[in-house]
Amino acid sequence: MRQPAPHTAPTNSQQTSRLFSSGRSAGSRWLALCVTAALLVPTLSCVRERARQTTTQRAAGTTNAPAEQPQLVAEPALPPATPTSNVLADSPATKAAPGQFDMREERERAKEESQFNTEAYSHIVENPFLDVTRTPLSTFSIDVDTASYSNTRRFLNEGHLPPKDAVRIEELINYFAYDYPQPVGDAPFSVTTEVAQCPWNSAHRLVHIGLQGKRLGRAQMPPANLVFLLDVSGSMLEPNKLPLVKSSLAMLAEQLTAGDRVAIVVYAGNSGLVLDSTPGDRKGEIIAALDRLEAGGSTNGGAGIQLAYKVAADNFIRGGINRVILATDGDFNVGTTSEGDLVRLIEEKRQTGVFLSVLGFGTGNVKDATMEKLADKGNGNYAYIDSAAEARKVLGQELGGTLATIAKDVKLQLEFNPSRAAAYRLIGYENRLLRDEDFNDDTKDAGEMGAGHTVTALYEVVPAGQKWSNPGVDPLKYQEPAHQSARAASDELLTIKLRYKDPEASESKLLSVGVADASGAWQQASNNFRFAASVAAFGLLLRDSQYKGAANFDGVASLARASTGQDPHGYRAEFVRLVETAHLLSSQSARR
Repeated sequence: MRQPAPHTAPTNSQQTSRLFSSGRSAGSRWLALCVTAALLVPTLSCVRERARQTTTQRAAGTTNAPAEQPQLVAEPALPPATPTSNVLADSPATKAAPGQFDMREERERAKEESQFNTEAYSHIVENPFLDVTRTPLSTFSIDVDTASYSNTRRFLNEGHLPPKDAVRIEELINYFAYDYPQPVGDAPFSVTTEVAQCPWNSAHRLVHIGLQGKRLGRAQMPPANLVFLLDVSGSMLEPNKLPLVKSSLAMLAEQLTAGDRVAIVVYAGNSGLVLDSTPGDRKGEIIAALDRLEAGGSTNGGAGIQLAYKVAADNFIRGGINRVILATDGDFNVGTTSEGDLVRLIEEKRQTGVFLSVLGFGTGNVKDATMEKLADKGNGNYAYIDSAAEARKVLGQELGGTLATIAKDVKLQLEFNPSRAAAYRLIGYENRLLRDEDFNDDTKDAGEMGAGHTVTALYEVVPAGQKWSNPGVDPLKYQEPAHQSARAASDELLTIKLRYKDPEASESKLLSVGVADASGAWQQASNNFRFAASVAAFGLLLRDSQYKGAANFDGVASLARASTGQDPHGYRAEFVRLVETAHLLSSQSARR
C-alpha cells in the first residue's frame, strides 16, 4: 500500500503557487497578489538595506579620499589593514575581527546582490600589432574621459576585480596629470614625446606621447551657461546616487560668479524645470533647489535631454561656456531608450554649440556604455563619481578642464618608418580609432580638450629586423609593396600629425612633430614615462591581456613607487594601494 508523503512546511514560492492555482474568482486572484507582495517585500528590503550599508560610507567620502590613505613603505608584504584592502583572509577556521573584511560574508552578499546587478559595458577588442609595411598609418581621436579609473577603483575598494570590459586603459592613464610643459604661442596645447625600452617586453620600444592643454585660472574662464540635467528616477534612491549628485553639484555651484548662469532640469517618468536660469552668485537659491530634490519613478532620459538643451539654447552665451551636465546612472527605461536614438539626438544638439558632459553615479545598474557614448557624441567628457573626494577632483581641482573647451575635434595620425619599426600597437583607445582618411576630413567628429587637461597615448613598437608573432598575408599578385623614400634612412622612428579646431571654428589646424628613435633603458626614462607605463601595465593585467608580456603586479607597484614624483593630492600613492589590492584579489581568485 502506498505510504502518505511526509508533511513539510510549504515554502514561500509553494504558498504563492497554491494561492494562484486555487484562485477562481477576481477577488481570490487579488488576494493572491496581496499575499505574494507581503512575502516578497521583506526579502527585497533586506537586500536593499544591505546594499545601502555597503555604499553609505563611500558616498560620504570616507574611504577614497587620497589624503587619508596610510603611508606606503618600500615593498610592503601586505597593504595597510583597512576595510578596503584587507582582502586576503579567507580561512574557514578564522573569523574576521570587528571592522575587518570577511570574505565569506562578502561572497554571500555578492551572491544576493548579483540578482540586481545590471551594469552594462561595451565589449573591447584589444588593438593588435600591425605590420608597418602594410599599415604604416595609425589614426585615432583623443580621449579625456576618466570614468574607467574611478569605476575600477570602486570595484577594487568593494573587494572585487573589475569586469574586463570596464577597464579602458587610456582612461586609467589619463586619470593622472603629468609634468608636461605649457604650450607657447597660439597653440592650445604642447606636444611631448619620449621613446625607451618597453618595461614588460625589453625587446620592444615604448613610445610615450603627451599633450598638455593651456591652463586657465577661474578669472580667465569665459562666463558659463550651465544646465544641470539630473536623473531623479527611482533607480537614484541609493546614498551614492542622488544624495551624492546633490552634494557634488552644490560644490560646483559654490565656485560660480555673477557672470555665470545655472538652470536645473530633472527627469523621471516626465521631465521638468526645477530652477530657471539663475545668476551664479545666487548660490543660496541654487543649492536650495538641489536640496529639495527627491528620487522616484521611471527614467525618461530622452525627454529630459531635449528640455535641457532647450533651456541652454534659450540662455545661450555667445563666446561663453554653454554646457549641459548630465548626472545619472545611465538607466534610461522609458521614452527614448534606444542608445542609437539617444546618440542621434545628442549629435544633433551639439551642432547648436551646446556641449554635454556626463557624470556617472551609483552601483548595480550603471550603464557605462551609454554614458560614455553620449559624452563622446556630445563634445564633452565622462567622469564617474564614486565619492565626495572624486567630486572635489572633477568639479573642483579640474573644473576648468570639465567646463572650458580649448580645442575640439583633436585627432592624431602617426606614420611609422619601416626602416626603424617592424610593427606597432596602440595601447587602449579601441573605441576612438578613426579611418586614415578621417584625419583630413573636418566633418568627422573627434575628442575635445579642456583647459589644463593632459592627454597621454602609448604605443608598443617592434623594432625593424625583429621577429614578431604575425600570421601574415600572402604576397600580392597585382602590385608590389611601395619602395621606401630617402627620408626612411633618417633616425626618425615616426612622425606625429595632429589636427584640431578652435572651439567655435569649423576648419582644422595642423601640427607635425618628428620623433627620433631611441633604445635607452626604461629605468632611465622620465617619471612621466615610467608612471604612465606602470598604469598601462596595470590595465593589461586587469584585462588579462595577451599583450601583457612579463608584467606582474609586484613589478607594476615597484615601478609606480619609483616614479611617483610630485603627488600633491595623493592620487599616485592611492594607485599603488589599488595595485596591491588587485594583486591580493587576483591571488585570492586563483586559489578558488
